[in-house]
Amino acid sequence: MRVIGLQLDCVWENKAANHAKALSLLERAKPEPETLVVLPEMFATGFSMNVKGIDDTRSRETQDFLSRAAAEFKVYLAAGVVTTNAEGRGLNQCVVHAPNGSEMARYSKMQPFTLGGESDHYAAGPQPVVFNCREFSVAPFICYDLRFPEIFRAAVAQGANLFLVIASWPVMREDHWLTLLKARAIENQSYVVGVNRCGDDPKLHHSGRSAVFDPGGRSLADAGNEEGWMATSLELQDLIEYRKQLPFLNDMRQDYVKC
Repeated sequence: MRVIGLQLDCVWENKAANHAKALSLLERAKPEPETLVVLPEMFATGFSMNVKGIDDTRSRETQDFLSRAAAEFKVYLAAGVVTTNAEGRGLNQCVVHAPNGSEMARYSKMQPFTLGGESDHYAAGPQPVVFNCREFSVAPFICYDLRFPEIFRAAVAQGANLFLVIASWPVMREDHWLTLLKARAIENQSYVVGVNRCGDDPKLHHSGRSAVFDPGGRSLADAGNEEGWMATSLELQDLIEYRKQLPFLNDMRQDYVKC
């Protein structure tokens, strides 16, 4: 399966500008039909705590844009959106659309970033989500989730073999970002696609470094620091053979998996 990560320098709280950026990158990347294309966390607004100002629940500006783009380019499209729950609390989500534009999966971030005040404005999601995308079983996660290996393990117990991690990860912890992506790949013998934003928001600089790792932790792609994209191919049969040669997951303690 072909995978493309679009690395944006997000314009702060400007959905129209970021939709235009994403569309331009899609046009330049020229994805083949049924490619899996991934955009960063909150790509349309930046990592904002202004839930009321960026909520997409009723306007559906970003969700409808993603649906149209998926259908126009005939790709699977995964991206960050902000919605609200019945109590008005924010939900930091990854929504996935199919090549016909229909929604096929929606995941709510399980670990809001407490240090950055996210948990004051956003509710935590209840559990991992695993969905089928062509030959792969995919589990999306969001940014701070990456520091909690137990939720990735829970997804593997549900059959996941490809993780998507969309993020707004700051430059001062870039080494953690790359190390943890690689670790999640190795320990779960799965492909990991991490797509981070680049550029500046009002508080932080983001260095990008979107990356893809194979089940053995080998780097398959790195987007560097600038706005642009990365592309690579994932081979399910290679993953199956690797797990056969090193059947570590067979020794996983099911009673430890709680999600």
